[in-house]
Amino acid sequence: MINSISSASEYRPKNFNDMIGQDAIVKTLNNAIKNDNIPQALLFCGPRGVGKTSCARILAKTINDLEDDFEFNIFELDAASNNSVEDIRNITDQIRIPPQTGRYKVYIIDEVHMLSNQAFNAFLKSLEEPPEHVVFILATTEKNKILPTILSRCQIYDFKKVDNESIIKLLSKICKDKKVKYEDGCLSLIAERSDGSIRDSLSIFDRLVSFTDSNLTVSEVTSNLNVLDFNTYFKISEFINKKDIPGILNLYNELYIKGFDDINFLNGLSKHLREILIHSLNSSDKLSDYKNKLSKRYFDHSKDISNNNLISMIEIINDTLINYQKVNDKRIHLELCLMKLASLDSIKKKSL
Repeated sequence: MINSISSASEYRPKNFNDMIGQDAIVKTLNNAIKNDNIPQALLFCGPRGVGKTSCARILAKTINDLEDDFEFNIFELDAASNNSVEDIRNITDQIRIPPQTGRYKVYIIDEVHMLSNQAFNAFLKSLEEPPEHVVFILATTEKNKILPTILSRCQIYDFKKVDNESIIKLLSKICKDKKVKYEDGCLSLIAERSDGSIRDSLSIFDRLVSFTDSNLTVSEVTSNLNVLDFNTYFKISEFINKKDIPGILNLYNELYIKGFDDINFLNGLSKHLREILIHSLNSSDKLSDYKNKLSKRYFDHSKDISNNNLISMIEIINDTLINYQKVNDKRIHLELCLMKLASLDSIKKKSL
């Protein structure tokens, strides 16, 4: 039986060692704790689902040296639904009272950019002169919306998207724990679709585990996510290399009939060509999202297409995406893009 608890809840980080993809931030916070130099106002900003709130909770428990009964020390406010002046005044009234246990009262304000201007102004006084026993941890996905006067009083931590390799490693561990079977490539597809968000990857994973009855196959994963598997993209680049226009059009026709989304298809093809390019430039160690057996396949593929052509192909796809919404017959628009990719050398010769 699969545990009814969501993987996002079950595998939420419980300490700094569990944090994934934010090594620099974890190191900085650990040093601050070690040196007893905890800022009284911190701002955690970055994309959704990368561990901002989890990190805030871990920090709050760590500086209080508490595992249990920390509800008297940690107070969470979701500014998306509690963004009024009155909500902030409730906090300013509470902060005067020292904690019952532990050293600090920690106030975690999530989606802080949603506070009204009046609420921000009411909060400013507390940030300027907080009691020694209070730590504020603000979290946001939109730092640009926060008043400069607030930013200037916070120590800012920029969380980044989590790399695919780290997400795949986590998903592999969960599969082992939950005895979920999976074919090669399935976890990479989930990681790719999650766009650097651990929470999104776990949500997608749970849905697919339920959909496939704990047996993830490439065909079912691609069908459910409406994305293409790596083999399809490699077939396309093979057709491009062979200048096989009928082959590439027939393959797209199959995808069109199956209802695959054009925008997702073009974005995926652009990423595929980018991978070939960075493997050709021997930059895969630093720039590639794939560190597994796919990397060798991309490297082998990079020998067949010149770097200049790869750059031109990515530009063609980018132009096609820009103009996609402007055209009436989107199928012809996309077929024209594919024909340009497969006849790039001829186009270049004509332009000379």
